[in-house]
Amino acid sequence: MNPGPLRLVLIRHGQTDANVRRELDSVPPGAPLNELGLNQATALGERLSTFPVTRVHASLATRAQQTAAPVAAAHGVEVAVLDGVHEVFVGDLEGRSDRHAREQFDVVYAAWWNGDLDARLPGGESAKDLRARYLPVVEQITDGAHGDVVLVSHGAAIRLAAAALLGDTAETLYVPNTGLVLLAADPSAPTGWALEQWDTAVPVPGDVTAGGTAG
Repeated sequence: MNPGPLRLVLIRHGQTDANVRRELDSVPPGAPLNELGLNQATALGERLSTFPVTRVHASLATRAQQTAAPVAAAHGVEVAVLDGVHEVFVGDLEGRSDRHAREQFDVVYAAWWNGDLDARLPGGESAKDLRARYLPVVEQITDGAHGDVVLVSHGAAIRLAAAALLGDTAETLYVPNTGLVLLAADPSAPTGWALEQWDTAVPVPGDVTAGGTAG
């Protein structure tokens, strides 16, 4: 069967207890999926079972690999674990969920969407740092590929990378747990990619919006 034209399917992992606690969790392997997260991963595998998936990738984080597993199983492929596509490092804020830490994160996060890609988390990364390691991996996994190339990653990382792939021209949004950002290869687009879908909600049972952005 012809898998069709290339699409990049960026997916945020399922829910973890760190998400529920709004804990900043960016260093792999990180928190595993909780019970709801495992159910979300199962539902994701069912949702993508009819997609023309040819490759499935995940970040170094346990939660990303657990989320990718049902998708890979549905298509009879292995999950390829990749360095470079983990969450933006929060540095000194790692593991914290207190209000002061969240406020510091939110200030930098807002600066990125206002165009200051050099803004840096204390002891952590900037948006430019994230893109410098993430985008070459995207180029590598999509080079010569066809059909749907799946990459299970993290909320802030996906949002920053997708914005870059779209030339920082499209409005980007919060990515919910197991939400999809689907980009279609488009030679006529300035960056070679066009936005096809951006999930703002996920059609699975339970509260999938709980948790912080970094994770």
